[in-house]
Amino acid sequence: MEEAKKKEVSKNTPWIEKYRPVTFSDIVGNEETISRLESFSKEGNVPNMLIAGPPGVGKTTTILCLARALLGPSFREGVLELNASNERGIDVVRNKIKLFAQQKVTLPKGRQKIIILDEADSMTEGAQQALRRTMELYSKTTRFALACNSSEKIIEPIQSRCAVLRYGKLMDAQVLQKLLDICEKEKVSHTDDGLEAIVFTAQGDMRQAINNLQSTFQGFGHVNSENVFKVCDEPHPLLVKEMLTHCEKSNIDEAYKIMEHLWKLGYAAEDIIANCFRVCKNQQMAEYLKLEFLKEIGYTHMRIAEGISSLLQMTGLVARLCKKTLEKPLS
Repeated sequence: MEEAKKKEVSKNTPWIEKYRPVTFSDIVGNEETISRLESFSKEGNVPNMLIAGPPGVGKTTTILCLARALLGPSFREGVLELNASNERGIDVVRNKIKLFAQQKVTLPKGRQKIIILDEADSMTEGAQQALRRTMELYSKTTRFALACNSSEKIIEPIQSRCAVLRYGKLMDAQVLQKLLDICEKEKVSHTDDGLEAIVFTAQGDMRQAINNLQSTFQGFGHVNSENVFKVCDEPHPLLVKEMLTHCEKSNIDEAYKIMEHLWKLGYAAEDIIANCFRVCKNQQMAEYLKLEFLKEIGYTHMRIAEGISSLLQMTGLVARLCKKTLEKPLS
């Protein structure tokens, strides 16, 4: 009975939790930073830390792995995990964080309690100022680990009290390797172009990649590129590629037909322009022309960000790209 319950729980667990790394060796990417943290865990002398980087690259997971390595069986009592995007005010610092820092907990010799603040860049400035003082007062018994997407939003006094570690996006090969591993364990029916599509949509975000894999498999029972783009609801890159190829040949009528088709499918201008940029980067074309295309796509993206996101704006981009092809490069 107990075994059946465990299987049921495992079946219903999101794969991002099921395959979340537990030890340093399981973590994918950012090898240099991970090795630094691994040496911290062996020596036991851990500073306050601020880990900054894009979503889905393993910031919180790394801190949890570090806490497990440091505290062992005392992990549950010795760690307080808070998501600062929910609990971001000064009261949380005064109550929850201060109370936990004051508590006496039996830990292995030479180890400290760990307070993990996820999404720390969402904390109000008042809360950050209060946290600064708390970090000083309880420095003998407690270590703080802050994870954030943008370190600029963390006040200078906190940054200077922490060892700042920066994470970069994961490489496509690293994401693909993890997806293949999960496909094998979960017996996922897939094609190569399906996994390529997941890597394309994830853009170096492992969490996004695993979520997209699970959603596609559970929605369609088979992972191919068509199913992936249906689930992720992004303009198909092959359509975008075809449109850019028409622009390269100054074939404005055919290029416009594809742009209009994407628009009628209901895609937002932001989605179309983002895919244009990603596809154009990998498009086989003359280098000078690729630079001109990327420049025009960038200008259009800027106008869309300013709020001008009409079909006319997108059509203007198509016209300008076709015109660039007719202009001769400067020798």
